[in-house]
Amino acid sequence: MLKIYNTDLNTNEFRRLNDFEIGCWVHLEKPTEEELQKVSSSLGIKKDFLISILDDDEKPRIDEEDGTKMLLLDVPVKDSSKGLHETKTLPLAILIVRNDYIVTVALQKYEFLEEFSSGKVKEFYTYKKSRFVIQIIYRLAVLYLKTLRDIDKKIETAESKILTATKNEELVNLLALENSLTYIITALQSNGVVLDKIKKGNVIEMYIEDEDLLDDAIIENSQASNMADLYRGILSSTTDTVATVISNNLNGIMKFLAGITIVISIPTMIASFMGMNVSFGKFSHNPYSFFFLLGISFLLSIIIAIILKKKNML
Repeated sequence: MLKIYNTDLNTNEFRRLNDFEIGCWVHLEKPTEEELQKVSSSLGIKKDFLISILDDDEKPRIDEEDGTKMLLLDVPVKDSSKGLHETKTLPLAILIVRNDYIVTVALQKYEFLEEFSSGKVKEFYTYKKSRFVIQIIYRLAVLYLKTLRDIDKKIETAESKILTATKNEELVNLLALENSLTYIITALQSNGVVLDKIKKGNVIEMYIEDEDLLDDAIIENSQASNMADLYRGILSSTTDTVATVISNNLNGIMKFLAGITIVISIPTMIASFMGMNVSFGKFSHNPYSFFFLLGISFLLSIIIAIILKKKNML
């Protein structure tokens, strides 16, 4: 999908265009071969340069080729392909083409970019390219914080259910959250390197009024990184606790079964002895002998059960 937007320099009216204009914002979302060719030939960007961005394993970096500067950042996205509600990261490329155009390339629809195209971002103008880039970076850092808060809520929900869970579903959910945090921490660290390079200069043309926004973006990214480390620690502790609880529960069950086996073995042993082909004299002809043996068996079983109960084996 190819979309072209522009802010009128005189009226500051934000509108969608049908063709390229100086100062416009060009957004490519899951671009086709024809769309890549059109942007390449119209804006003078090498097609191979655009195609290389479409690899979902591309890592955040800064690159430049033939007057086109590129910032590649990771964006958190929800992934349910494996039947789990995981969060993974996909690349977003921001290209500044000879200070005439801003081009963004996304592998899928990113909700936070929709805020720009729908006019929800204040003081957003396509002709202010440096500010536009920094606004994208800031909104991305805020998105990470929101994603981490959602993960925190899921961790709390999992903790409340895990101790009473009888299936592996909650354990699998914890594993999905742990995988999500691994993706997020790696992405935040890589994005942080890109932000530091921008802060040092020589990447995009910085203006005084934009420096505060960049500082805010760096702070938000750093805060998100610290939160992700904290949540991973909490999740690791929760997983260890669950493993210990499951082990203790298993030990309790085995101990209970061992106690029950001992209690039941008493009547079994007496019945086995008395069932042997051995004469017990007058006792064997007594009409009440069966009830007498039954009473002894139950009495011994009760005594053994009481002893085991005191030893906390039942």
